[in-house]
Amino acid sequence: MSNIIQNFIKIRDELNQARLKSTIIAVSKTFSLDHIRPLIEFGHRVFGENKVQEAKLKWSDLKNKINNLELHLIGSLQSNKAKDAVLLFDYIHSVDSLKLASELVKAEKKIGIKRKYFIQVNVGKEKQKSGIEIEELKTLLDYCILNKLEIVGLMCIPPFDVDPVPFFTLLKKLNDKSNLSMISMGMSSDYMQAAQLGSTHIRVGSKIFGLRINQ
Repeated sequence: MSNIIQNFIKIRDELNQARLKSTIIAVSKTFSLDHIRPLIEFGHRVFGENKVQEAKLKWSDLKNKINNLELHLIGSLQSNKAKDAVLLFDYIHSVDSLKLASELVKAEKKIGIKRKYFIQVNVGKEKQKSGIEIEELKTLLDYCILNKLEIVGLMCIPPFDVDPVPFFTLLKKLNDKSNLSMISMGMSSDYMQAAQLGSTHIRVGSKIFGLRINQ
């Protein structure tokens, strides 16, 4: 059994033992299909990518061959890539502006495909990080609802190297207030804390696939 499968089983069992039901998004960004394939052959079907172009090259053929393959875009999305993202990804976690939401609405109508979305919230108020400001969240959510963009939950990336719990707690409060059923929070370093605080989707990369050579 490969190290990748062993790593995945360890995370899955850790969640099960704690009676936590978070979906594990195996973040495969920068890794080749050859590196990822053992987990696909093991039966896991939920994967995350950061960049649209990389994901197209890696997953387009497999999406046609594996019916229940579920792809999540977890990285920032430029408005001009909205159409490509809607074509490929089942879930997009990085809706962070009215401009992007508008382009996604147009893309869905043009292609005739409906997808599911998370709004990324800048819970740490970091200037260098993507995400809608908390004060602007309701306006963006109302716009999405009005234009039938299916927002299923909120997403966040807490500030690096600090206790993530206050930020996860804040996002969960905002998510509940918005009456959303899913929530995307937690990565390799803090997925258990996120799951314990109600995360339905944890984004785990290096803890499954190992350290990345290229970021």
